[in-house]
Amino acid sequence: MSERLGVAPWTAAVPPPVLLAAGEENPMGSESPMGSENPMGSENPMGRPTDARDRPSLLGRPHPRVEGAAKVTGVALYASDTRLPRLAHAALVTSTIPRGRITGFDLAAAEAVPGCLRIFTHRDFAGAIRPVKHLMAGGHANSGHRPLDSDAVAYAGQIVALVVADTVEAAREAAARALVHYRRDDFADGFDAPGSETVRLADLKPKHHDPRCGDADAALAAAEVTVAARYETPIQHHNPIELFTTTCAWDGPRLTVYEPSRYIGAVRHGLAAQLGLDPADIRVVAGLIGGHFGAKFALAQYTAPVALAARALGRPVSLVPSRRDCFTIANYRPETRHDIRLGATRDGRFTALVHEAEVIASRFDPFAMEGTDVTASLYACPNVRTDERAARVDRNTPGPMRAPPEVPYLFALESAVDEMAHALKLDPIALRRRNDTLTDPISGKPFSSRPLMACFEAGAEAFGWAERDPEPGRMRDGPWRIGLGCAASVRPVKIAPATMRIGLGPDGRATVASAHHEIGNGITTLLALGAAEWLGLLPEAVTVRLGDTDLPAAGLSGGSSTTTSLLHTLAQGCESLRVRLAEAAVAGPLAGADPASLRLESGRLAAPDGRACPLDMLVAGLDPGGIETVAAFTPEGSGPEALEAIESGRMALGTGAGSQAVSWAFGAQFARVQVHAETGEIRVARLLGAFAAGRVLNPLTARSQLTGGMIWGLGSALLEETILDRGHYRNADLAEYLIATAADAPEIEALFVPDPDDTVNPLGLKGLGELGIIGVNAAIANAVFHATGRRIRALPIRVEDML
Repeated sequence: MSERLGVAPWTAAVPPPVLLAAGEENPMGSESPMGSENPMGSENPMGRPTDARDRPSLLGRPHPRVEGAAKVTGVALYASDTRLPRLAHAALVTSTIPRGRITGFDLAAAEAVPGCLRIFTHRDFAGAIRPVKHLMAGGHANSGHRPLDSDAVAYAGQIVALVVADTVEAAREAAARALVHYRRDDFADGFDAPGSETVRLADLKPKHHDPRCGDADAALAAAEVTVAARYETPIQHHNPIELFTTTCAWDGPRLTVYEPSRYIGAVRHGLAAQLGLDPADIRVVAGLIGGHFGAKFALAQYTAPVALAARALGRPVSLVPSRRDCFTIANYRPETRHDIRLGATRDGRFTALVHEAEVIASRFDPFAMEGTDVTASLYACPNVRTDERAARVDRNTPGPMRAPPEVPYLFALESAVDEMAHALKLDPIALRRRNDTLTDPISGKPFSSRPLMACFEAGAEAFGWAERDPEPGRMRDGPWRIGLGCAASVRPVKIAPATMRIGLGPDGRATVASAHHEIGNGITTLLALGAAEWLGLLPEAVTVRLGDTDLPAAGLSGGSSTTTSLLHTLAQGCESLRVRLAEAAVAGPLAGADPASLRLESGRLAAPDGRACPLDMLVAGLDPGGIETVAAFTPEGSGPEALEAIESGRMALGTGAGSQAVSWAFGAQFARVQVHAETGEIRVARLLGAFAAGRVLNPLTARSQLTGGMIWGLGSALLEETILDRGHYRNADLAEYLIATAADAPEIEALFVPDPDDTVNPLGLKGLGELGIIGVNAAIANAVFHATGRRIRALPIRVEDML
């Protein structure tokens, strides 16, 4: 027996999660991980539930990952682990020129490799793959570019041939032997390159607007103190450990795709549009995802060619590209540059802010990340002008990378704020406190909560900020110059609609199922804890199924929206089941009780007078096979069109508090650096962050996300940079693309600052997946200045900058 809930925004009362104070011990004691669902979707029963009476609340307290044991023992399955009968293997041939035309192929040596089955080029697939728009332009794809559709070469590293063989080794050898002949054309690969086209972002993206208020230019001219500087951030690539893989298998007209994607709904519907199929004939299975950080974004360029190759050969085909291929067949964080002009009174009140930003975009997609909506609203300032532009060049399309706009844009602003503090001879935290605001200066709306200074105060005390000498270059430890720096971390709250099936079996076990994704953030564990909390069970009695388009539709795993979206959907569905069980109980064993007073606890429905009815008996009475509901959650301000969007694989991300308030998550980042006086070597000795992100449902996984983001922020500040040379990415591997390792990771700590916010959404959730990385690069750059007196405005900061 099942039902589908309506689409009205959910406001039903649900017991709120318990906030865990910083440093509070786990009252559940030491626990072993709870086992795992099969990440490819099949059931994994864990036995009947045991007694749950007298347990503390599950939500708000540390709990190990449900899928943790499967991951560390190698049982967990990822997309590239897919093994199907007669599986063939693909390898890519990519362009060696930045722009031009293919004039011919020499494939004889490649086709002679034993086991080579076929080499597909544009001569095979031209016109077979239909155009699909970019996901953020109303479509489904991470790029509108279609490789193998013509002889045109749009950028270096574009797919120009797909080699399929019986083995991985044969496919790679044949791809290496394939020769492609080109006619080279002029190209533009970066800012200021001849032939690049600079456009206003508002002309590239119709919904973009440049935030403004007052007269910033006049206020700057009249300001008592000004700071003006250009800040730059480099190209960076995601480099998740799990590569951008896909496996395609046909069963008559039906296609199954095994692919790590953070939006399997977009893959399904976009691929259907590309190949002229009914979406109902396509199933996409993601399973567990080995990292994406913004990559694995919607429908990839390579999926349709692999699917066509599988259909042509009559056997499944798997593509596991090389690390070098992944730099050009997926997205990346583009380089940015920012001209910041900041005006203030002598006592430190901001009077004017101008932020002019420029980002890179491709020729063929109307997409670029924008970020001045955050920098314009962070501090109290009566006069603000922003202007964002995009330089269109001959490269692959950029895309989101964890905290896409905030990481580069706040590096610029928070560096400029530190420069202003130095010019005014004010403590950097004192300057921020002086310009704190409870209302957004652009819209005039209040913040639903604003604990920014609470984060700075908690962080400063734990970090020992009071020991900081205000003069740069005066703190020493032997040959090491010591610097302390700080920066704000802020992220607008995002929330999306979702659907989810929640069921109760006659054995008292629960099942939670949704076509969302376990990307390593711990959402499987949160869903198990939430279902157990709201259905009166133990987590071991809950099976969670994710990552399969055969399950109820959900949206993108991005924007730190997974928890805010799915936990509200889960709570809505659990409340629906509780109401049905209560109605059945008062019609039978608990006759005379008020249905609203009954509580699910310890596998039974209990009345205030002490009477109780076993849950499995109630479920069996309603339906011998169990009961279920499909919850359809829509955030405040959304309507049926939001659900229709996710059910058709399109974007439907919204903000937290509807139209009444501005909702952000907040944090304060602190860095201690050491710079060797003779060699210029830079070491980050300590990172500390204090974060306020609404209710924290699992401090164990939340702290892991935050500290992981902080370490990545260290890489952003000191290490990560993709080298561009004549249209090519020259360090496209993990030998020369530098990322932070265990040896680079410093002493690191993440604190939680209470942030009760009853306005943002019914459960008070804000999401924190991206918060940890934001501001770290600025805090480190500010610390380097404090240590040395050198202001480095272009990332990454390297030893040569210190010499």
